[in-house]
Order: sequence, then C-alpha cells, then structure tokens
Amino acid sequence: MIISAADKLQYIQEYYFSRKLKEIKALMDAGKDILNLGIGNPDQMPSIETIEALKSSADKSNSHGYQSYIGIPSLRKAMAKWYLETYQVELNFETEILPLLGSKEGITHITQAFINPGDKVLIPNPGYPSYESATRLAGGIPVFYELDETNNWTPDFPQ
Repeated sequence: MIISAADKLQYIQEYYFSRKLKEIKALMDAGKDILNLGIGNPDQMPSIETIEALKSSADKSNSHGYQSYIGIPSLRKAMAKWYLETYQVELNFETEILPLLGSKEGITHITQAFINPGDKVLIPNPGYPSYESATRLAGGIPVFYELDETNNWTPDFPQ
C-alpha cells in the first residue's frame, strides 16, 4: 500500500531562506564576492563569560533533560523587565511571556490556533515568508496587501 502525501503539501514550498542560501552558494561557487545580509546570524563569537557559563551548565547533572515548556521563571522575568525598560510595556511573566525556539515556531502555533481551512489571512508584502507558509499549512488563504516606502512601510487602509 502506498501512503499518499497530504493535500496541503501541494501549497508548501521549500523555505524561502533555504532557496536563497542555495542561490548565494551558486553565486559564490561561480566566483562572485557576496555579502550576505539575508539572515541574522551572529558574525562574532559569544563573550568568554557566555562560553564559560555554557560549559559550567553542561557540567551539572540536572542540565541534560528537556527544558520546561514555558521556560525558566528567571528568563521570563528578565524578558518582562527588558520589555518594560525598552518599550514601557508591562507584561506578566507568568501568563504573557512564552520563550520560543524561533519566530517560525510562534507563527506556526498561533496560526494553527486561530486559522481554520478556508479562512482568509492578511499578509503584508513585503513581509516575512513564514506568514504565507503557516497560513497555507493551516488551510488558510493568503490575502496580500502591499507596503511601500511612500507610506513608510506601514499599511494604508481606507478610512
């Protein structure tokens, strides 16, 4: 018996940045000098203190299991403090902060939680490619709205 792929896979494409990295590699292989500003990878080593803290943590016997699903309280408290100091936004670290592995995880989870098949989802263009992928994965229909420099890259909705 052959197991067929799910219908939704017809809408899912290779991840945008994966395609771009292949294009960049091909250009570099062709001898082009490329300055990659595409993905926010660090270009410097972490501080010595950070590396030492990681090493010290790896030596602890209780550091090798799965992490908490909501992150440790001290991390969530530090995030709440940073939001307050940076944006003057007060957040409850127990109920309003959830550390994620990355933005795609959060976008996918929130889309799965709120989008039903056939729902239309507004997506900015230009925008983060994961918005469209998560929408399609949830069975939603992407509806793009244009952003442009003349409006300072903000939506221009009719009044």
